[in-house]
Amino acid sequence: MKDLKKGAISQEVFDLYDDYAHNKLDRRQFAEKLSLYAVGGLTVASLLSFMSPNYKDTLLVAPNDPSLDSDYITYDSPKGGGTIKGLLSKPKGIKTKLPGVIVVHENRGLNPYIEDVGRRVAVADFISLAPDALTPLGGYPGNDDDGRALQKERNQAEMLEDFIAAYAYLKNHKDCNGHIGVVGFCFGGWIANMLAVRIPQLGAAVPYYGRQPEAEDAAKIKAPLLLQYGELDERVNAGIPEYEAVLTAHAIAYKTYIYPKVNHGFHNNTTPRFDKEAADLSWNRTIEFFKEHLK
Repeated sequence: MKDLKKGAISQEVFDLYDDYAHNKLDRRQFAEKLSLYAVGGLTVASLLSFMSPNYKDTLLVAPNDPSLDSDYITYDSPKGGGTIKGLLSKPKGIKTKLPGVIVVHENRGLNPYIEDVGRRVAVADFISLAPDALTPLGGYPGNDDDGRALQKERNQAEMLEDFIAAYAYLKNHKDCNGHIGVVGFCFGGWIANMLAVRIPQLGAAVPYYGRQPEAEDAAKIKAPLLLQYGELDERVNAGIPEYEAVLTAHAIAYKTYIYPKVNHGFHNNTTPRFDKEAADLSWNRTIEFFKEHLK
């Protein structure tokens, strides 16, 4: 029942969904805990439906958008999964080389939301590559529950290597000017942070609600950072002060935005955690940040 109103749902339900989305609860446990909030005409089924992603009605850039060339490619990741599939999107009829942006998915593989984000980047006059870290296991399976289960089977260090290899692929692409940035969400936010640690030549990194690197790693960062968080995301936000302290101590350029009264996942417009005002503002900042630093 998608006609439920976000304001009618208690924050505890969003917190439960966060636990579910991060594998702290399985679907049965999530449903059992939701039953405590199935009151006043609400049912567990309606709450489950409301909290689940809606990919059908939320695409902002159509897969066949006439202004883009957008198709799947594969690239080599010898230190990671071997061969990785990704969605490569770029403006149609490129006349000059453009900067590149790696788009990193959450903890469930390359789902329709992340593919859409890849196309949004391309509409803004970048070449985007959105890899699928589930490729070695058959790729995104068509639903997020199975995607989360598959991603748990992969080694995080190897997945990081897959995105480092994506950087190399974009850097050598014939239409890319060699200036590469990264934007990632949740797990992808951690990857964005870690690409800044691992790739000194990275042009810019924009982690959305991403887990922060260890202090020893953070000190190695060279790329400018745009750190984006939701105020209600206490789990991830707990690491902000230490991260900022390291960045400041090592004169690493960064900006932090904490968007008021929004949850982890506020940019994802397929679930009710989405907050349009924060998502739009953060995305405008993301694109301007890339335009500033990827010249």
